[in-house]
Amino acid sequence: MSDTSGNFKMIRIILAGVLSLGVTSAAAAPARIVVLAGGEAADAWRLCEIGSQRAQGLRYNYLGDKAAKSLFKTDEPPAYFFAITPHTVAVATPAAESWRKPIINYSVLPQDDEKKMAEAMNVRTRQAAGNILNNPALKGKTVVMVWDRRHIADRALDDKYQREAAVTLRQLLHLDILPGVPRNWPKDNHDYFWIIDFPENSNVPLKFEMVKQEFGKSFPKVPANDWGEPAKLDPESGCLLDD
Repeated sequence: MSDTSGNFKMIRIILAGVLSLGVTSAAAAPARIVVLAGGEAADAWRLCEIGSQRAQGLRYNYLGDKAAKSLFKTDEPPAYFFAITPHTVAVATPAAESWRKPIINYSVLPQDDEKKMAEAMNVRTRQAAGNILNNPALKGKTVVMVWDRRHIADRALDDKYQREAAVTLRQLLHLDILPGVPRNWPKDNHDYFWIIDFPENSNVPLKFEMVKQEFGKSFPKVPANDWGEPAKLDPESGCLLDD
């Protein structure tokens, strides 16, 4: 079987898991989930030049095959990349292509009706988290989620949607039980990973770590601001300054 046909077969298994969450084991979580936000954007559909550079920097420094500072063990490469919006797909693509891996896209496309857009993001985030935590096809593997920052962590959303109605990865992945997990993902921070480790046969996380993206001289224009600090993008950068 070729790599391509094997990947498509596994995609069918993963997507089928969405339809059978009620009967799958509750202890089928990946061993590690790497979460990061989408990159700097030019508009609702496209990354700006700095965001595109970040996507390439992630491929060569952290997430891609033979990355200089790889987040993956040699014998535990990423099994799948997950995304939700055009921005997050664009960020994930260079790294996923380097591994010849698919991107599982819980697609939400931009639309003018903000209320409908928000509800679609809520629904698709719940679906993705439920599938990832409960699908035997992902048990013990490493996966990458490139996600909308508000649906990673947002205090207002957590207060509004609780327990079974949760819509942030912070709640859906049970990160709220661990110390030190931020309540919000700041709008200026496109430059961090959240790394979540799960013990064997459990979908309750054991360890949480934040890792800052730093590309050095290879991508000097890409911001590496500290958590909660402004990115200080130039107004003429072509990037949206408020996402």
